[in-house]
Amino acid sequence: MKNWIFAMLILLVLAVFAAGFWIIMKEDPEEQPPVENSLTIAPYTGEKATPPTNRRTVMAVINNHPDARPQTGLGEADMVFEMIAEYDITRFLALYQSDFPETIGPIRSAREYFVELAAASDAFFVAHGYSPAAQVMLESGVVDHVNGIQHDGTLFQRSSDRVAPHNSYITAENIETAMGNVQASTEYRWKSPYYFYDSAENAKLKEQALSVSVAYGTNELFFNEYTYDSKSHLYSRSSGGVPTTDKETLETVKVSNVLVFEAPHETVDSEGRQSIDLENGGKALLFQAGGVREIEWSSIDGMPVPTEDGETVKLVPGKTWFHVVPTAPGMEQSVSYTP
Repeated sequence: MKNWIFAMLILLVLAVFAAGFWIIMKEDPEEQPPVENSLTIAPYTGEKATPPTNRRTVMAVINNHPDARPQTGLGEADMVFEMIAEYDITRFLALYQSDFPETIGPIRSAREYFVELAAASDAFFVAHGYSPAAQVMLESGVVDHVNGIQHDGTLFQRSSDRVAPHNSYITAENIETAMGNVQASTEYRWKSPYYFYDSAENAKLKEQALSVSVAYGTNELFFNEYTYDSKSHLYSRSSGGVPTTDKETLETVKVSNVLVFEAPHETVDSEGRQSIDLENGGKALLFQAGGVREIEWSSIDGMPVPTEDGETVKLVPGKTWFHVVPTAPGMEQSVSYTP
């Protein structure tokens, strides 16, 4: 009797397995829902990603000379790195992944540390011109790129309301064309080293800092101010006493996080060009949610990342602005803030 019951159980299991296998084999593969190969969270903002989500990161060098202000497309960048290009004149490296403006500019020439960051993040790199060191790097093929030197008047267009070199612009459409010209991948293939809180409420910093100032040298045109709004949890940016706005939309640039990293700088030629050490880390300040935190920064996979005791420090979801300032005179003289 027991043997008969055991045999029936075996037959029942086999019948269920066979039926399931028959159903699977019968299904038309074309009718099954496709597997989504896309991001649900934007890797550089920590916000919900909006389609298309898996676009390749683009990094563009944007002019910050007073004659190039206001710029176009800065406010839509996920992250912006502000660094000295020569003497105390800064330049922006704008990172786009979650959103792309129709037009970006004015585009300016590359420096080797801009190329290094683009290569580290697998970004498509956009610039118009280059320093001698950056030219060597670009010609060696370390990063997919397009440069206005080879495409002035075609992929890059000059505006008539400004004089060169402060009037070179490129559209998102022409960046896509440039990617196709060099057979570059158009998909996001990298893992961002940045991590984010769920919201600004999670970032509870002890010391209040509602107004932040970051200066480069003594030229007041490169004095930057950030003012925190407790309702929106955003910082409004100004430079040289003038709000940083978009030339087309007239909207003020607003960000969720302001980071200041201290790094060794060295003047390398008579033009005042700099060599900046972005490998060995250093002191840092993080401003978010109306507060300030003394931390460090480290190079993770070639990207400067906020850290503390070896752990990555989270950012508030939204856009982030990085300031890289020289170790001499250091953050003590370059940065100030008030409650």
